[in-house]
Amino acid sequence: MEKQFNTNSTFLYVVAAAVILFILAQSFYFLIRAVRRAKTIGLEKSVVWKTISSTAIFTIAPAFSILLGVVTLSQFLGLPLPWIRLSVIGAITYELPAATSTAKALDISLSEMITDPKTYTAIAWVMTLGILPSILLTPILIKKIQKGVIKIQTKDSAWGNIFMTSLFMGMISAFSGMVFSHLREGLKGLLPVIVLFISALIMAICGLLIKKAKITWLENFAMPFSMILSMVAAVFLAPLFGI
Repeated sequence: MEKQFNTNSTFLYVVAAAVILFILAQSFYFLIRAVRRAKTIGLEKSVVWKTISSTAIFTIAPAFSILLGVVTLSQFLGLPLPWIRLSVIGAITYELPAATSTAKALDISLSEMITDPKTYTAIAWVMTLGILPSILLTPILIKKIQKGVIKIQTKDSAWGNIFMTSLFMGMISAFSGMVFSHLREGLKGLLPVIVLFISALIMAICGLLIKKAKITWLENFAMPFSMILSMVAAVFLAPLFGI
């Protein structure tokens, strides 16, 4: 009898652990180099440790979003692959659409754990190859892009703001298309759209609290709050839509 493929196999955990340990070792290496460099140029220890501690605190908020992404993807991909992807280079805004698009192309349901190694491999390759251009092209084009953006903002700050906002809205529109495509599924397809609006409403409320009530610490937690609360809403609303 052929052994069933396991997305949470010991081998995959070993690979994931090796990758994470390498990233942690790299981080500690540059941290030590930075501390030594700070000592060389005469920075006070209090300034150095304050910078390290404040930076560490600011990483907590993005970590919530990453954790949610790992949990979401682990429902059908197991834990090791999402752990590697989101701990190193990926983001939930890319990894989840890449995985779901591949699954749809293969006509595979993501409501349960993947047991077909070919499907798992296809999803892993799409996630990996799709992100490669950003790795390869960024060192080559980043200076030209930065110069172009700075030139636009220097010439006309109002147009520069409109340009950057348009880029952001274009990205959001691309991802929103995936959400609204579920409307073809009937009543069940309404749930993702409703959850999207709930998430947007929570984010808007956070924005108002930051701007009007001056709750500045909320800036780093607005995204995790909107994700967590919209996911909670989805859990309670799911039975109403027959899910």
